[in-house]
Amino acid sequence: MFKPKVCALFCAFLLTSFASSQTQPNIIVLHAARLLDVESGRVISPGEVLVRGERIAEAGSSVTHPADAQTIDLGDVTIMPGLIDAHVHLFLHPGAEDLQTVEESVPERTITATLAAKADLMAGFTAERDMGTEGAGSADTAVRNAVDSGKIPGPRLRISGNAIDILGGHEDANDFNPAQHVLSNATYANDAEQLIEAIRVQVKEGSDFVKIYQTGKDRLVNGSLATPYQYTEAQLAAAVQEAARTGRHVAVHATGEPGALYAVQAGVESVDHAYQLSDETMRLMREKKIPAVPTFAIMEYFADHAATPEAAQRERDMQALHAQEFKKQLAVGIPMAVGSDVGPFPHGTQARELELMVQYGMSPVAVLQADLINGARLLGWDGQIGQLKPGYYADVIAVPGDPTKDISAVTHVRFVMKGGVVYRTK
Repeated sequence: MFKPKVCALFCAFLLTSFASSQTQPNIIVLHAARLLDVESGRVISPGEVLVRGERIAEAGSSVTHPADAQTIDLGDVTIMPGLIDAHVHLFLHPGAEDLQTVEESVPERTITATLAAKADLMAGFTAERDMGTEGAGSADTAVRNAVDSGKIPGPRLRISGNAIDILGGHEDANDFNPAQHVLSNATYANDAEQLIEAIRVQVKEGSDFVKIYQTGKDRLVNGSLATPYQYTEAQLAAAVQEAARTGRHVAVHATGEPGALYAVQAGVESVDHAYQLSDETMRLMREKKIPAVPTFAIMEYFADHAATPEAAQRERDMQALHAQEFKKQLAVGIPMAVGSDVGPFPHGTQARELELMVQYGMSPVAVLQADLINGARLLGWDGQIGQLKPGYYADVIAVPGDPTKDISAVTHVRFVMKGGVVYRTK
């Protein structure tokens, strides 16, 4: 048995050693053939990043190599910031979307969400915006908190809880027998007062932002999109004002007019999908710097996996219209962010979205800047993620080749680090 004085000294030593271990961050030097400077759109050769703890200390063609640093030579790859997906659904998986909320319990769907978060991280997506749990309420709060506390692997998350919808709206189980009272995949709010009430509940339950369904159901009429709006400009303005009261923003599912115009006039933070926009809507989005989030990958998947040839053709016709309108939006100067709508198609495969944005008119550099710079801003982490700069989180991935010349490089991620922790090395 230790004598009291000896025990006191020994305990003090242990406490001092423990405190020292807690204050000495891991130091890692990443070395590779190339490094992406996303702001300038240039690739530097060679490339190195010095990581201290969870942050980047230096980045460039060469960095300081402290004596106690671990050096990881990644070889013939390009080091770049972790990818950002601004439109995901962690609680969805391929299959009948409406039946998932009927047949699967919220605990089961939450387990699915944790697996989806891991798959996305391993694919190089180190930050995401979860655009509604589709009927699982505020369960995404638990997923976000588990990721933040290190209990499960996953991207940095901004979460919205359930999206908000009107009675009979886009996600209101409209294809079921009404007498069965199948629950909506969203939270009901039919007017400004109910919108405010729904937002307050979601804030209490831990949401980071508000997701509102503003249009749907979509159909093509003589080559143009027809889609009913769900809320007026005044109603959406009330939602935007209420969200702003607690430092939050409103993002909308809005495919066309006049719903998209009402949303932009009300001051939403993004217009997701944006299949067809009026000249006035595009002008306001450019002036207010409201990004569009196109979500091409989901429609391609739906077309390739449609139940009938007729359904596949409808999806392809809608995608063709979307691609045509996307070129107009680029020409006008609307800012873009990258969001895939992953969930109804397999998590971890959504880098396809970047390929499609290039296919439909953007340069690889412009898509990378939309993803990393605009994405960081949209998620509220501007100055924290999206670039390899001192003081930013050490969210770093490595891809083969040069993504500024061949965007498909981002679909072959070989290394993933988030917050200074290595999650993938091949």
